[in-house]
Amino acid sequence: MFKSTILIHPGLGNSGPHHWQSLWEKRFNFLRVEQRDWETPIRTDWTATLQSYVEQYDPQNLILVVHSLACITTAYWAQQYNVKIKGALLVAPSDTEADTYPPGTTGFKPVPLLKLPFPSILVASTNDYYVTLDRATQFAEAWGSELINVGDAGHINVASGYGEWDKGLEFLQQLDDR
Repeated sequence: MFKSTILIHPGLGNSGPHHWQSLWEKRFNFLRVEQRDWETPIRTDWTATLQSYVEQYDPQNLILVVHSLACITTAYWAQQYNVKIKGALLVAPSDTEADTYPPGTTGFKPVPLLKLPFPSILVASTNDYYVTLDRATQFAEAWGSELINVGDAGHINVASGYGEWDKGLEFLQQLDDR
């Protein structure tokens, strides 16, 4: 179904077995980034780990599928390494500068507001506890991402009712077809 190499990168806390990222990984044999510390991450560790995965594959055929804090990690990674991958699906980016963001992460502020060196789609909702739609729009504009507002979808995770998430696969397919 997908011709590109797909690399899943969960956010803070990792994505559990019923999260759409984990379900996609199993269903399509996607690859997955495994971070050392999912609960109290350090940005420099996360970006270095992401780079170690990316450099194992042809970047021109690689699509990142990232959720929450991994979106911010991707922006920092792009700033540091400037690798031109095929694309990224950025789902429910968390605003690490917001008062609602949980404590325990290191180095994820400020959120980089620079154009990504690759095509991307940013998927946001109108009622995400971890990012306002206005702030997600700011990220999309700064990063050069196509913004898709999926409406009342919370953090687009299991708690918001998102398991398999076939609509998300359509967004991924758009990047794969480029």
